[in-house]
Amino acid sequence: MSQGCGPVVCYERMPLVDSRSIIMAQGENSLSHPASRRSFIKGLGAAGAGLTALPRWSFAQDSAAANANAAIDWKQFAGQTIALSGAIHPWSNAIAPLLPEFTILTGINVTVDFQLETTYLGALPIRLARGSSTPDVFMFTTYGQGISNGWLEPLNGYYSMKSLTDPAWYDESDLLKTARAFPLWSDGERYAVPITSEAMTLFINRDALAARDQPVPQTFDELLVTAKTVKTNAMSGIAMRAQAGGNSSPPAMGFVFSYGGAMVEHNRVAFASPEAIAAVEIYGQLLSQAGPAGVGSYEWYHVLDDFLQGRTAMAIDSSNFATDISNPAKGRVAKQAGFATFPHLAGRGPVPFMSHWQACINSKSRNKRAAFLFLLWATSKATSLQTAAAGLATTRVSAWSSEGFKKAFGPRAAEAALTNLQNADVDRAKAILFHPQSRPILDAFMIGVNEVVNGAKSAKDAMTGAAERANAAIRG
Repeated sequence: MSQGCGPVVCYERMPLVDSRSIIMAQGENSLSHPASRRSFIKGLGAAGAGLTALPRWSFAQDSAAANANAAIDWKQFAGQTIALSGAIHPWSNAIAPLLPEFTILTGINVTVDFQLETTYLGALPIRLARGSSTPDVFMFTTYGQGISNGWLEPLNGYYSMKSLTDPAWYDESDLLKTARAFPLWSDGERYAVPITSEAMTLFINRDALAARDQPVPQTFDELLVTAKTVKTNAMSGIAMRAQAGGNSSPPAMGFVFSYGGAMVEHNRVAFASPEAIAAVEIYGQLLSQAGPAGVGSYEWYHVLDDFLQGRTAMAIDSSNFATDISNPAKGRVAKQAGFATFPHLAGRGPVPFMSHWQACINSKSRNKRAAFLFLLWATSKATSLQTAAAGLATTRVSAWSSEGFKKAFGPRAAEAALTNLQNADVDRAKAILFHPQSRPILDAFMIGVNEVVNGAKSAKDAMTGAAERANAAIRG
């Protein structure tokens, strides 16, 4: 989530440009300004260069042939212009170089505005609340807030329009199970189209474990034993997020889910349950007993940086880290890195936190049908094969199975990520992600987790207090 996805690359804002002359944002290396984890995974300029190095003409030919087979009049909105906004991360990295192909296919021009994730997510709700007709299409995470406020266009009617959609060509059966279920609101309406896939994954420095004769841990108890065993003065046993803010919540939520707990049930915060308390307790033990110094301030970029530089033996975070971990130019551990399933409680299956970034249509847009045509094209089989070859974890089974994706992402990393996605519980993830008050709930949760990690409170006291604060926010 973006609460979606190390050393950080800080990017300048991309100016609004026509799709035929897209300007790639240039970044500067920085350790002081966190961008999104997805923006760190691959800079916008770097992604453009990577795609150029691939056999683009062959990709374009294959894509054109596939689109020609669709029973869709691609030129029906020729001459229109749609505005696309989003965060700088692997999806925007991968889709931006392909936008000229969309314009050639449809005659629709696309202007783009990609910003740092934190800047983008802060500014977008303000813009939508003011009733702006742009952007027409935008990346989105706070689904419940958007639906409750009427910002998102319902999409079921567009899927049923014969002039817009060819179901056989689009082939929804090729979508990952989680991607099919994720956009559905309680009444069965869809307000978004998933564009990426990620799940919490266990990263292993195999040399560090082998040096202490430790196998890859399977259960949480084994994880604690291994983390404590491999910890040295120069290397922590495990690194995970623990900063007191909702953006740090995904790994800890996977612990709660795997212990049988939930974040929200029946519009009430549920993380003061015995299951959630036990999950947070071992999360705190792992980081306080085997984590790095100062782990209470850790966000995703600290976790990734520690793993890349060999300062931690294990880490748990987004599967999207794999493209950097497997890249020897990004860090020191590419050859000894391992990718594993999320740990589980003895006697229960693992339930890692998962999420999909989604793209939505502005309910005030003046170009809704052209915007929907863009979403179909951007998430089609042919386009997904191209973005997957750039290392993007798409929503398509065919793309995940492609040689281009396996080469870019790494076959072992892809296998682990897909397993973790399959083990995830979409409903439990959606219950919190789609809640209109998701942000204050997640903030309260991570304040409690941070208190446990820092030894300020017991898990029971911290989670009880956190739940009280979050429920007060819901009532307010």
